[in-house]
Amino acid sequence: MAGKLFDKLEREAFRGGIQARTKESMRWFKQRVSTIKGVSRQELLRDATQRKRQIFGDMYMYMYDPKHKKTLPYYDRFPLCIPVEPAKGGFYGLNLHYLPHSLRAQFLDALYDTTNNDKYDETTRFRLTYDLLKQIRGKPFYKACYKHYLSSHVRSTFAKVDSADWEIAIFLPTESFKKSSMDAVWKESRKKMA
Repeated sequence: MAGKLFDKLEREAFRGGIQARTKESMRWFKQRVSTIKGVSRQELLRDATQRKRQIFGDMYMYMYDPKHKKTLPYYDRFPLCIPVEPAKGGFYGLNLHYLPHSLRAQFLDALYDTTNNDKYDETTRFRLTYDLLKQIRGKPFYKACYKHYLSSHVRSTFAKVDSADWEIAIFLPTESFKKSSMDAVWKESRKKMA
């Protein structure tokens, strides 16, 4: 996702001597992104590499309109999702928006151990299955964000987040929760992981 915002943040980090995929870079991006006032979801979609369908192990942003939105207690209209496995009518994926920022950073750090290479280029993907998620060190983060998405309810193309931008994307304020506040969703997510 060689978007303007991602490029700008990457340049700032580089100039600041921040090494990618470190605890320091996670702290730096979290702090820096928290100062950004409003992020245009449409602009992110427009600036990204577009795909008509997802590739398992990549990270995407997209618009979503759940089939059962009337009965769901809450849902995210703009997932930040890592598709994991095929599912009936769509796919299972990790929507990282269901985790508070600090837990997203911890989970992403753990997920780095599952990538197919350490180049962090267009070939880098997560190698995930549900069984593998249950074995990841630390808290069971997947319990809060493993969701079933129906392909027929995706309302945009899939905007690929390049692997070099993963640690920026997790901190962007792009979640779009409906029927509940972000804080209430995150509180429920913490309970699911307990």
